[in-house]
Amino acid sequence: MTDLATTTTTSLNKFEKFKAEKDGLAVKEEIEKFASLGWEAMDETDRDHRLKWVGVFFRPVTPGKFMMRMRIPNGILSCEQMRVLAEVVQRYGDEGSADITTRQNIQLRGIRIEDLPEIFDKFHAVNLTTVQSGMDNVRNITGDPVAGLDADELFDTRELVQQIQDMVTNNGVGNPEFTNLPRKFNIAITGGRDNSVHAEINDLAFVPAFKEAEGARGDLISEQGAGEEMTPSSSQKVFGFNVLVGGFFSAKRCEAAVPLNVWVPPEDVVALCRAVLEVFRDNGLRANRQKARLMWLMDEWGIEKFRAEVEKQFGRSFISAAVRDEIDWEKRDHVGVYKQKQPELNYVGLHVPVGRLYAEDMFEIARLAEVYGSGEIRLTVEQNFIIPNIADSLLETFLTEPVLDKFAINPTLLMRSLVSCTGAQFCNFALIETKNRALATIKALEAELELTHPVRIHWTGCPNSCGQPQVADIGLMGTKTRKNGKAVEGVDIYMGGKVGKEAQLGTCVTKGIPCEDLLPVLRELLVEHFGARLREPAAV
Repeated sequence: MTDLATTTTTSLNKFEKFKAEKDGLAVKEEIEKFASLGWEAMDETDRDHRLKWVGVFFRPVTPGKFMMRMRIPNGILSCEQMRVLAEVVQRYGDEGSADITTRQNIQLRGIRIEDLPEIFDKFHAVNLTTVQSGMDNVRNITGDPVAGLDADELFDTRELVQQIQDMVTNNGVGNPEFTNLPRKFNIAITGGRDNSVHAEINDLAFVPAFKEAEGARGDLISEQGAGEEMTPSSSQKVFGFNVLVGGFFSAKRCEAAVPLNVWVPPEDVVALCRAVLEVFRDNGLRANRQKARLMWLMDEWGIEKFRAEVEKQFGRSFISAAVRDEIDWEKRDHVGVYKQKQPELNYVGLHVPVGRLYAEDMFEIARLAEVYGSGEIRLTVEQNFIIPNIADSLLETFLTEPVLDKFAINPTLLMRSLVSCTGAQFCNFALIETKNRALATIKALEAELELTHPVRIHWTGCPNSCGQPQVADIGLMGTKTRKNGKAVEGVDIYMGGKVGKEAQLGTCVTKGIPCEDLLPVLRELLVEHFGARLREPAAV
């Protein structure tokens, strides 16, 4: 492992310097002290940066009110866990809220530093953790939101995602092996056919693929435990994953992940994650923070050298990638009512406008899961939630619940696919307000237009792209522009993003549209490119 303490400080950027001085995870033992000191008396580096290693984020736009980011592997919560999150949000009244993120996660807002010890005790009691959820760590690990429910899935990702999380975080306690990466790192694994995790935008992603296991290739057969001996002419298909590496969004550059030319069986996924992380940790670029994501190391080395180094760390020869993967469906959003693979059971996906929840919403979601389902709640990368395991006999009553007026199972076509980052209301990086503006814009467009299919519109407040405009049909990235000689809030417009099979990133097509002038521009795009029609004027 790279020992930053022995590296000359002149070669380190300011982030690497403070990491070399004190590991971010060290603040885990100082929470009581911080609570008694108060946020204003804390060391600024601890407050502004190191607290992120335990999922606590100082927000200059709301001084004294912190954000907390959970770790919710595969986006799966119990109703007990949701109630604890609701209790935390509830104590802060109008200042408390929660957001479902584009990584199947939840962020809590309005948190006071004085309450951290009690909050962490509450989390521990229900097996929730925030450890290593910010800064230069592996972020929330995403998996199929309907894993174990979908009759058409090829592999249930839930256990693997949990195993990866346990490896990275030392079972939620915190793992110094992986608390000092050069930059943040995203991992996703999908066992379905529709790329539900947006594999292409992750540093490391696993997508389902079958290898032909020839009898003459005893190495592959034995690794898979194929059972009875096969003749040289016989063959079978063995399930595993093709591996993609290097996808990321940043203010400087956005790239889709590329094939590593590696196929692994499920039992090798965790070991490969470890090998890639170790190579990145020990060799990733640290001088320029804007060039520290995994793709920059791959650029410097070339994909073949990177693969060889990972293979060396892995400890045995790689199997080359399957000729093709099994991502052959269009992307599903899981909003609505669907049959499960289990007889007489259903899952219901509910739409959450721009992912924003309040305490009463969260208590209600927990109640729905407990009364009608098995007490389980699933989150999606579209910022929505799913209640699984609803019996046929209870479904009709479930669909009469008043909360479905707010969290619809059949939302309007533009609202259905709307995604938004936090925006300037809470985030100091954001250049524009996003969530409220996104909702108002969609309502205005739907009042003017008729559509025949959903159109994915994503809002992000700054070039860091938390709202992922590059994967949208229409992506809107916050910027500052000028109108009539004055600086105003504006957006750059992206188009061409595609999810699901043959996923690709969109590109910027227009820059610097003032937000106040955006509505007619979006109206025209929807009419010209997505088949929208102007509504007929209402009869007098």
